[in-house]
Amino acid sequence: MVDKFLTVKEALAKGKGKVQLRGWAYRERKFADKVFVVLRDSTGIIQCVIKKDAVPAKTFTSAEDVSIESSCMIAGELKKDERAPGGYEVQATDFQMVQRAETFPIAKDFSPEFLLDVRHLWLRSRKLTAVMKVRDTVLWAIREFFRKDGYYEWSPPIFTPVACEGATTLFEVKYFDDKAYLTQSWQLYAEAGIFSLEKIFTISPCFRAERSRTSRHLAEFLMAEAETAWQDFAGLQKQTEELVSFIIQSVVEKHPDELKEIGQDIAKLKKIKPPFPRMTYTDVLKLLKEKEGKSIPWGKDLRTVEEDLLMKHFDKPVIVTNYPKEIMAFYKPADPKDPKTALCMDMLAPEGYGEIIGGSQRDLDVKAMQKALKDAGEHAEHYQWYFDSRKYGSVPHAGFGLGVERIIAWLCKLDTIKDAIPFPRTMSRKTP
Repeated sequence: MVDKFLTVKEALAKGKGKVQLRGWAYRERKFADKVFVVLRDSTGIIQCVIKKDAVPAKTFTSAEDVSIESSCMIAGELKKDERAPGGYEVQATDFQMVQRAETFPIAKDFSPEFLLDVRHLWLRSRKLTAVMKVRDTVLWAIREFFRKDGYYEWSPPIFTPVACEGATTLFEVKYFDDKAYLTQSWQLYAEAGIFSLEKIFTISPCFRAERSRTSRHLAEFLMAEAETAWQDFAGLQKQTEELVSFIIQSVVEKHPDELKEIGQDIAKLKKIKPPFPRMTYTDVLKLLKEKEGKSIPWGKDLRTVEEDLLMKHFDKPVIVTNYPKEIMAFYKPADPKDPKTALCMDMLAPEGYGEIIGGSQRDLDVKAMQKALKDAGEHAEHYQWYFDSRKYGSVPHAGFGLGVERIIAWLCKLDTIKDAIPFPRTMSRKTP
């Protein structure tokens, strides 16, 4: 064989003629006079048939020895065949096995935990291959969205000296002769960066030591975050809905085949465009009481169950604003029009996928933030470097974080967020 190989996708687009392919045996069936190999590569699958009377004896013997996940190179004539997967078949004139795979440990009906144990192999599955392609486009779309609007990509530290989202979910690590923490968010550092670049974003790992076993939580995940000088609360909300819409339409445009493979309703996703419904926290409590018969005391944070009940009434994301100030992070300011609430927002996805974005305008009142930290049992003096940004030319600003795996889980209709990331890390899993 020569070095010119087509991908499966390129071969299917060609439609006929001589082709050379390489990949892995996704399925195989053997008969006395022929061997069927469904070849897969990163772009798709295609059926190949190696007939005994069409190839040298040695070649056919090699084909008879093929096993699931053996790496192969196949040359032949591509022809239309409605019976074959994808509607085409390669009638082989040559077959070479690059490496014969041992018995593949994954068959049908294995438990989710077993599939996580062999995640390094399960990544080859058609489903996860489709999800990882969508993941790639989500990351590309985030960068494209911000670059089009003049944002700079800005990298935060992973080791941090203080908490950003509460000390109870910090991962403590040994740092030479001292200790540090794995970052929960870039936010505190981003607020320093905007006084240089004004409009910045990142896609960076974040870590939360949450003792949660739900389908929505990871201990290590990617967060797409943005921080913007001169931005008000209304502008923040508009930006988040435009970003989410841009991501969705990018995925729909680029991955119709993958979305079908996953079982997602493409027509439904196409309809998700701004503006998104907006509700205050107080409005949410009222709706849940009137339509779901569920009374929630004002001041209590919304749990997963309340978010799911709310989203039963919507078919696209909802922006919930003005959560109670006393349960919010120290940097979220009180709303001047309703001081018991904060100028903050969450974006909730429909169909039980929960919060995908959290954001707020940022407090400029150092004394108010110091008091909030003290009330939460934190040492305000550890944040003195952060408060410096309020002393030297402070300006109104706002920012948000989007959970990359959460939006992927929603777009790919996944049962668990663990399948939205190549190698998930949770409370109970740090391998493989």
